[in-house]
Amino acid sequence: MSTDSRAAYLNLPNSLSLVRILMTPVMVVLLLSPAETLSVVSAIIFVLVCVTDWLDGYLARKLDQTTTLGKFLDPLADKLLITTAFIMLIPLDRVPAWVVALMLSREMAVTGLRAMAASSGKVIAASWLGKLKTVSQIVCLVPLMLHYNFYGIDFHAIGSLLLVVSFILTIWSGVDYFIRFLKSDILN
Repeated sequence: MSTDSRAAYLNLPNSLSLVRILMTPVMVVLLLSPAETLSVVSAIIFVLVCVTDWLDGYLARKLDQTTTLGKFLDPLADKLLITTAFIMLIPLDRVPAWVVALMLSREMAVTGLRAMAASSGKVIAASWLGKLKTVSQIVCLVPLMLHYNFYGIDFHAIGSLLLVVSFILTIWSGVDYFIRFLKSDILN
């Protein structure tokens, strides 16, 4: 691979996706402890890292730096960061394991559908519902990470309520992907 080709792949948007991937182990370490201070630090870092999700997409379009690598890294980074956060909250008793298991099952099933479609030369594009699902997961994870009462606000209660909304959107968007897959001509 030439230096120019490498530079095209290692552009700013792709680098931001790589930062999200590299921050996943940091989130694991921060969420190993139920300490209030680490809860706040993990939530702040999670928010900052999630902002790069929007930023890398914006920059890729604005700078005309959309690449095949970026199309792979961006959703991978999202899934790694979000699923890791959910998994790490299970032993802290902040999310029920069955909810996380169903949400992760949806992710794997949709990824499988997209892979089947790609092997047929088709693309199942991310829907507005899938994007809303991702935003809802991020929004519910922040108060679940914070967990404790701060300034009279019960962040765990807020996060638990938002988790119900996120769970519904996650399952709904998964069903939507399956319906769109079955309506497509991929199986023919």
